[in-house]
Amino acid sequence: MKEEYDLSKMQRKKNPFAAKLKKPVTIRLGEDVVDYFKSLSDEMGLPYQSLINLYLRDCVLTHRKPNFNWTE
Repeated sequence: MKEEYDLSKMQRKKNPFAAKLKKPVTIRLGEDVVDYFKSLSDEMGLPYQSLINLYLRDCVLTHRKPNFNWTE
């Protein structure tokens, strides 16, 4: 293994998978929902948008479906 490598001649290539990693969306969330995830993000040291994404990914992986028990 060389002690030093000359990387000046390398060509840059875009990551072909980068576009598939995350998709930007516009979504309206309740202020209380955003505040909740922001407070959790402060505790956990993660950006709140990443925390929301991780929670939703967990829902996908566990096939969790919403359970609405609204009664009048």
